[in-house]
Amino acid sequence: MKLHVDIEKKYGNFILKSSFTTDGERLALLGASGCGKSLTLKCIAGIEKPDRGKIVLGDRVLFDHEKKINLPARERCVGYLFQDYALFPNMTVEKNICCAASDKEYARELIKRFGLLGLEKQYPAELSGGQSQRTALARMLAAKPEVILLDEPFSALDNYMRTRMEHEILDLFEEFEGPSVLVTHDRNEAYRLADRIGVMEAGRVVELQGRQEFFDNPKTVAAARLTGCKNISRIKSEKTDTILTEDWGVSIALDNINVPSGATHVGYRAHYFSYVKDDRDMINTFRCRLCRVIEDTFSVVVCFNIEGNTNDNSDALLTWIVGKEDWDNVKIDVLSGTFALKVNPGRLMFLN
Repeated sequence: MKLHVDIEKKYGNFILKSSFTTDGERLALLGASGCGKSLTLKCIAGIEKPDRGKIVLGDRVLFDHEKKINLPARERCVGYLFQDYALFPNMTVEKNICCAASDKEYARELIKRFGLLGLEKQYPAELSGGQSQRTALARMLAAKPEVILLDEPFSALDNYMRTRMEHEILDLFEEFEGPSVLVTHDRNEAYRLADRIGVMEAGRVVELQGRQEFFDNPKTVAAARLTGCKNISRIKSEKTDTILTEDWGVSIALDNINVPSGATHVGYRAHYFSYVKDDRDMINTFRCRLCRVIEDTFSVVVCFNIEGNTNDNSDALLTWIVGKEDWDNVKIDVLSGTFALKVNPGRLMFLN
């Protein structure tokens, strides 16, 4: 079943212009807080009314500004898992689930499936975060929705419970035949749960790609940052085979790589740098000045500037991530204050 969304809504000083189509697949909307992700879901669900545009689910028009169609939320067949779960506080687990169900037997099956047996008479205030989420999932499914909307479903859970509930969501997705839309600001969550990923920035979906393509080849600066790229610089073409990275302060030889038309920036992932012991006469190898070393759980984060770079903006500071085993081999040189790293031009990401 296809979900088509093309809407515009003014919300205070913010203007949402959200447009995408998903056809029975798992779509993640990835973006920073306040970019319009949750507002998009609320418009689909009928909680918020767009100012103009159209929302179509299968062969049913949920909203059409020109034709003055605006189905109430109860008639849209949309399952919505709110960020705070929005359970009715004065209803037990059983009543929360059954109030959405036309088929009470199916509701009882969901209580069993989501491990809520024995909790039926408890109220939301008596539940843990995981129990509350399972109750909210069961209530959502009890209504037999045609599309599922998940609004940052793991934000209130610790890491252990988050992993367990991700398995529940994946099981749900495998059984559910309709489209689903997940809102998140966590790139790893989007990668694990979605088939396609859309980047939202300032109320617009600025990029929409398959999951692997999105991480391997982001097209925009916003997408690259959301995929975790820590090193991004403005660029200028110096020659046909060389670019100047304005923020890093160095030129990079491209080795017969063509710069895409319209590219304004370049990105380089932190784990792509290669440590070089002897950097004499090596192309795309740069002396680096150490700024800070931060130990992570399984890696070491090295923050540095290119030696000789006079820029003092935030993008002039680069990041190199080294596995702890490799760190033991290079840390003496790095901690001395200066060291050399090589850039592989084939790993550069050209961005708009």
